[in-house]
Amino acid sequence: MEALVCRKLGDPTLGNNSPIEVSKSEPIPELKSPTDVRVKVQATSLNYANYLQILGKYQDKPPLPFIPGSDYSGIVDAVGSNVSNFKVGDPVCSFAALGSFAQYIVADQSQLFLVPEGCDLLAAGALPVAFGTSHVALVHRAQLTSTQVLLVLGAAGGVGLSAVQIGKVRGATVIAVARGAEKIKFLKSLGVDYVVDLSNENVIESVKKFLKSRNLKGVDVFYDPVGGKLTKDCMKLLNWGAQILIIGFASGDIPVIPANIALVKNWTIHGLYWGSYRIHRPGFLEDSVKELLSWMARGLITVHISHTYSLSEAKLAFSAIKDRKAIGKVMITLDELKGVRSKL
Repeated sequence: MEALVCRKLGDPTLGNNSPIEVSKSEPIPELKSPTDVRVKVQATSLNYANYLQILGKYQDKPPLPFIPGSDYSGIVDAVGSNVSNFKVGDPVCSFAALGSFAQYIVADQSQLFLVPEGCDLLAAGALPVAFGTSHVALVHRAQLTSTQVLLVLGAAGGVGLSAVQIGKVRGATVIAVARGAEKIKFLKSLGVDYVVDLSNENVIESVKKFLKSRNLKGVDVFYDPVGGKLTKDCMKLLNWGAQILIIGFASGDIPVIPANIALVKNWTIHGLYWGSYRIHRPGFLEDSVKELLSWMARGLITVHISHTYSLSEAKLAFSAIKDRKAIGKVMITLDELKGVRSKL
């Protein structure tokens, strides 16, 4: 089978020195357990974590060589003798620690989700990690309500866009922060309450002006996948008792949150490493993804895919992530979907 293989650590966007290559001779994975299911992958999502993992800068460092990839969708190709939840031909989606950048992947039936009728299979391949992260963060950890103000940094990226949508599903007042006219226009089209364009606005002054216009005191929940100076600046906007959700550090700079201010302001700081829920709270993660699929089937959330690439174009796909060109998700498509380029 074809698969994208990382043989050394480094920047996957480089030309001839890229650490990734497409191998056409990888063995098709076999079923090893009676409850195993083999999926023929049709679409797999790129997340910033995948890029960091190939760089060698992610918290999980698999031994070389490895096949990257996390969330995916596809069609059931084979089932073990004790599989009762799925049959050959079923549309499914899931996520893995590694291995989705390949034509086939094997998972236990307990780790797969049936894609509901009416849901786009390509979009389902982008759902688990980005929307799963935001769902756990906002619904489970912060318990966001309709009376609260949510501030989302990196709001046009994969996790940011999912946070904005989930915030609206919860009925919160949503403030989105992004950079560039195209991203701002798209966020406004989603019905976001207020959008800040970092390319020409000061986030503190702009948000304070909006809050005053709505007679709001400040931000109750702060969703931060960016880090750096912007994180420190936005703390000036937080209410007493606010909740800070640490999602990631796309800026490359890990901020320091002053403990003395957190004490005085009674802030709650949530560190959220979504992938570790599979180890520590797998049942909760399963319920979370099922609810998201239900929301997608009902049209409450949509997965916006700005770029799709074939497996051989993986370097371009990672460049879209690295250069922050994407609005929403970047996908790699295989087989029937190979080479499709779309905006949903």
